[in-house]
Amino acid sequence: APRPWRQRGPYGRGGPTVTARPAMATIKLKLPSLLGGKAAEAEMEGEYNDVPQAFQEPARLRHSHAQRLMAAGLMESLSEEAGDGCRDFRRDMPPKAHSSTRPLWVCPDGRIVLEAASPVYAQALDLLVAISEPVSRTRHMQEYQLTQYSLYAGASMGLRTSDILSGLERFSKCNLPHEIHTMVAECTERYGKVKLILRSDRYYVECPEDGVAFDALLHDPQIAQMRVIREAAEEVPEPLRAATGAATGGAAGGDARAAAGGAEGASLDAVASLMGAAAFEEDEALFTRLEHRSFEVEPSKIKLVKERCNEIDWPLLEEYDFRNDSESAELPIQLRPETRVREYQQAALGRMFGSHRARSGIIVLPCGAGKTLVGITATATIGRSCLVLCNSAVSVEQWYQQFLLWTTLPKDRIVRFTAATKEKLHPEACVVVSTYNMISFAGRRSKEALEVMSDVETREWGLLLMDEVHVVPANTFLTCTVKTKSRCKLGLTATLVREDDKIGDLNFLIGPKLYEANWLDLQAKGYIATVSCAEVWCPMTAEFFSEYLRQPVATGRLLYAMNPNKFRACEYLMRFHEARGDKVIVFSDNVFALKTYAVKLRRPYIYGPTPQHERMLWLNKFKSTSEYNTLFISKVGDTSIDLPEANVIIQIASHFGARRQEAQRLGRILRPKARVGDSFNAFFYTLISRDTQEMFYSTKRQQFLVDQGYAFKVITNLVPDGQTELLYSTQRDQLDLLREVLTAASSAEVAAEDAAETEEVRTAIGAGVGMAGGSVVSRKRTSISALSGGDTLSYAEVSRAAATKAQQQQQRHGVFKQIDKARKQQRGA
Repeated sequence: APRPWRQRGPYGRGGPTVTARPAMATIKLKLPSLLGGKAAEAEMEGEYNDVPQAFQEPARLRHSHAQRLMAAGLMESLSEEAGDGCRDFRRDMPPKAHSSTRPLWVCPDGRIVLEAASPVYAQALDLLVAISEPVSRTRHMQEYQLTQYSLYAGASMGLRTSDILSGLERFSKCNLPHEIHTMVAECTERYGKVKLILRSDRYYVECPEDGVAFDALLHDPQIAQMRVIREAAEEVPEPLRAATGAATGGAAGGDARAAAGGAEGASLDAVASLMGAAAFEEDEALFTRLEHRSFEVEPSKIKLVKERCNEIDWPLLEEYDFRNDSESAELPIQLRPETRVREYQQAALGRMFGSHRARSGIIVLPCGAGKTLVGITATATIGRSCLVLCNSAVSVEQWYQQFLLWTTLPKDRIVRFTAATKEKLHPEACVVVSTYNMISFAGRRSKEALEVMSDVETREWGLLLMDEVHVVPANTFLTCTVKTKSRCKLGLTATLVREDDKIGDLNFLIGPKLYEANWLDLQAKGYIATVSCAEVWCPMTAEFFSEYLRQPVATGRLLYAMNPNKFRACEYLMRFHEARGDKVIVFSDNVFALKTYAVKLRRPYIYGPTPQHERMLWLNKFKSTSEYNTLFISKVGDTSIDLPEANVIIQIASHFGARRQEAQRLGRILRPKARVGDSFNAFFYTLISRDTQEMFYSTKRQQFLVDQGYAFKVITNLVPDGQTELLYSTQRDQLDLLREVLTAASSAEVAAEDAAETEEVRTAIGAGVGMAGGSVVSRKRTSISALSGGDTLSYAEVSRAAATKAQQQQQRHGVFKQIDKARKQQRGA
């Protein structure tokens, strides 16, 4: 059933958000010649001769005059009635000849619409993946957006301004707007002029071929504060020293150079003063004659340097010429002969190594599509030391095993660094797998951890590989990119979304997005499972709904999670899929609901306080035996548990409107599975209590998956009548459950379990990130009278000194509070 969906505004940050239905998307865009069915005919009969040539429009594709008038009149009426911020581009975008067989609409605001039924869909898609950001990729129509960073990514792959404009012109149904020409030229002509180089434990900003860029950076007052000023002999890097030596008498022999040592030193001093003095214009002519233009920056301020360079439109390019690196020790690693890299993985790696150098950036692949193998292949290609950062100890173990499985790397060359395992680094090149928390931890460490961490900080890493890279913008993890020195950075993720506005920080923390796969294309080729997504509406019982309307918000969330009809739907689905031989995972963010469902249904469960050995026990039984085909997991299993055997997910309680959590949970069942014909081989159910706040959150959570082309069908009557064998089928049992829920809502033990669960997740993925990717927010329902003291509360005047003292006393450890109490008792005695 079609559902309203919200689409990210294509006009950049702060732009309007367009509300539409998928079926009306083409009308909302005001595109005059998108008449239904014609694109499909073009796929069958359109003639196309190579990319540069024009299309030959078949005769039966020429629309009649009446059809055009009807379509124009419909759009005109919608344009007059629409008040949602849509723009009418008909007068700005007159169609070309044979426009019906061209696949792209390129709008002046940078929005690009792609018709998936076009005969040259694959060629146009390759261009858009390289230069634009995907906004919505449904089955028949796809939307992309040209952005500053997407054009940077295209330029970093070697695409010139003329290449991008000519490619868009060939595929576009209309002439390219002047705004597109200007935007592409401004974003691509400057990229690659400024480079960030790591050499001998020092970071240098270099402008080898552009004096204008170098002048702009030197004149910038903020960058001047981040530069490192050294003595003349230390300030000039080796390439610059060689160039300066050549300028001062390179043709002379060794004795002549020794005799002219004073002159050479004076020249070095001149260059040093040029790079460090405020008034460097006097020696500018000398410096422009040098082959290299560079200056050193503080390693701790690399993030600020990148951010500032982006602000002044001189973005930093991070590339690693690993083929010509003779200083770093080589890593003895190769892929095993039986390892097979899929075509989309090769395409992603091609974007990273397209210029025969390792380019920093981000690769986005769906869960289960082989992101780990992409990272391992990148490590083997570079052949230098690699630091792998994960978000949990379970992920560390999985990466460790995958390196041993897919490569010939000796076991002593791969090291784990976690709270439980602290292995010493190999004296030469090696692979270290650790967590973000272990690297960014700022507290006291053990002696073993200090030794390992010291080695990690002092080494120059050829590749910094970051799994689940969307967590990096959190303040806790920013130190990971500062404490470690790496020549190239690669980020991997399946969901490059956050509920805050920090996802854009990755563009200067790591690099632009190099590649993003289309989920539906991989599904059609069998690389990921074919998933049926369903939203099951469960009506609240009269007693539960009555209490839901009266109780506070927190209690209301517990009531709609424990809805008896939802419980019966969960049991029905679980028994149905277990009878088919499926492996079922039941997710619940609410700990009380998780434990109650699992205990009543006699199934194992895993949540935050579950010990590590017990987790591995249940996971192994779930994977390798048929004794337990259903496993209940809390939000700790969203990203850190790999269960390729699972093919059914049932959600009974989720984290508000978190889009990323929805996609991550779907990813638990995306591993490729055996398929019979064209039928679905994986199932994703979300159980929703009707007429509650949960319905709003569900629609918001599905936004990311809808943009990837997935459709959610709504099931209103799942459980057939007469299913008396299911739990809570009688009103007496439902009332007993209601009393149990209301008692638990006011229980301190249940609140403590929820707090421990939240802390477990925040510890695993970083403080301040939260399951939704944003900051943790506390929501409470109250009234004006309560805020004014109507509920037996009153205000009291307290001095600032007394309040500060009370706050400090509250923060003191319990042991010290007992010592203070004992001292007071001794004084009183």
